[in-house]
Amino acid sequence: MTDRASRIRASLQQAFAPAEVTVQDDSAQHAGHAGARPGGETHYSVRVVSPAFAGQSRVVRSRAAHEAVAAEFEAGLHALSLRLLTPEEAARG
Repeated sequence: MTDRASRIRASLQQAFAPAEVTVQDDSAQHAGHAGARPGGETHYSVRVVSPAFAGQSRVVRSRAAHEAVAAEFEAGLHALSLRLLTPEEAARG
């Protein structure tokens, strides 16, 4: 079985055909907080750069990303910090 970060990455790649996708496990920073588990893999930061986000609001982008990884939330993912950009937005910094 693959780790959760790999599954999140694969789900986002399939949903958005991104130019860039970065998934970082932040679980260690949340030890002792709500939703944290001893084995980790509960809190992640994600950056996706994709033309698929063009013309979409932040809310629409966020809902689409959450939908893409819904199975991970059902399997114990607690928190996902999202940075969802078009290539033009990423180029501006």
